[in-house]
Amino acid sequence: MAERNLNLGSLPEEKRSESDPATLAARLGVDCDLELLELALVHRSFAYENGGLPTNERLEFLGDSVLGLVVTDTLYRDFPVLPEGQLARMRASVVNAQALADVARSLDLGSYIRLGKGEISSGGRDKTSILADCMEAVIGAIYLSGGMAGADPFISNIFGPLIQEASQMGAGLDWKTSLQELTGQHSLELPEYRISDSGPDHAKSFMSEVVVGGEILGIGHGSSKKAAEQISAQQAYLAISERFAH
Repeated sequence: MAERNLNLGSLPEEKRSESDPATLAARLGVDCDLELLELALVHRSFAYENGGLPTNERLEFLGDSVLGLVVTDTLYRDFPVLPEGQLARMRASVVNAQALADVARSLDLGSYIRLGKGEISSGGRDKTSILADCMEAVIGAIYLSGGMAGADPFISNIFGPLIQEASQMGAGLDWKTSLQELTGQHSLELPEYRISDSGPDHAKSFMSEVVVGGEILGIGHGSSKKAAEQISAQQAYLAISERFAH
């Protein structure tokens, strides 16, 4: 296939990422075609600055479908009595940009992504959208290298904890819904979210404080209001759960 004929490895040393795909493959514990894995790391900003190289976007497209299939299959088999609506919400809580980016951060994927100078200077290595897209592209590369026999175990390993977490959360399958349910269970006041933002319009950062009964129980930071609220809600949920566990 065309992707395998790329020679991204021939780029001048000063234009390459600090870490090479062989190191990443070893870190991920996968046997993956290194040219495909390197392609999975090429963000369009890097491609543009280096004469129009191919980007990771086709692999991202493929990886999105592979990830969705594996997660859907896992949910269907592991939760045989749950209705379709519940399974769909559980899948959405696992297959979304924030979850993908969090997994990518846990793998230090940002250190390996090829980015243009502008994206690097604006913090692109930790941007949720870039990390999520690259994570999907990596999955696409692993799938093309070894089929489902290679992709399924990899996805099951790194997304398994998220699936397990989703199965233990409330009906809404998000931290805000679960926090609201928890406060109701313990006759507490409903959560109140206080949002602030900073930074330029093209790269805003948001902070969310969640207040329950006049007390700040969680603080979250994110690239969107929703992401910040979810993180703060998770902290508050865990704090309340711990108090009532004793």
